[in-house]
Amino acid sequence: MRRHPNLAFAHKLKGYAFYSAKPMLVLFNNEDEDDALPEPAPIFEQEDCMIIRGKLEHELAQMSQEEAAELLEEFEISASATDRVVKQSYKLLGLISFFTVGEDEVRAWTIKKGTAAVDAAEVIHSDIKKGFIRAEVISYDDFMDAGSMANAKKKGTLRLEGKTYEVQDGDIINFRFNV
Repeated sequence: MRRHPNLAFAHKLKGYAFYSAKPMLVLFNNEDEDDALPEPAPIFEQEDCMIIRGKLEHELAQMSQEEAAELLEEFEISASATDRVVKQSYKLLGLISFFTVGEDEVRAWTIKKGTAAVDAAEVIHSDIKKGFIRAEVISYDDFMDAGSMANAKKKGTLRLEGKTYEVQDGDIINFRFNV
C-alpha cells in the first residue's frame, strides 16, 4: 500500500524544530512620543506585539540609574525595553527562573514552568538529581522581607519541599542531596 506523498514528506520533517512553529514576539520601533501599536499586517495578527522606542532606549542606556528612572516615569514606561522583551519572551516560551545562593555567588537557572524540584536540580548537575533528598525553598519576596536566610528560618518562611514540589518563578533553592 502506497502512502500519500504529503504524509511521506511530513514524516521526513518530523525531527526538525522550525522557528515558524515557535511563538513569535513582534517588536515595533516607534518614535519617542508614539506609544501606539501600528495596524499589524495580517501575518502578525495572531502574534504578541510590543512597542519599543529605539532612540529613547539608546538615551536610557547612557544615563545614570536615577536619570533613567525619571525618564521612564516621564514617558510612562514600566521598565527598559530589554527587561520587557526578556520578560515577555520567557512568558511566551513558558520559562521561569529560580536562584541558587552561595557565599560568594548568586546564580539564576532557567527552567520550564511546571518543573518539579528534582528535575530543576538536574539543571544544575545530574548528581544533584540522583542524590536528591529535599529542597530548601524560599520565595524571593519572603527572602527580601526577612533580609537573610537566618531570619527566614526564624520566621518560618524557609521551608523544605520534596521531589514533586513545582518550582515557582523567583524561588531561591538550596538542594540537599547525597551521592
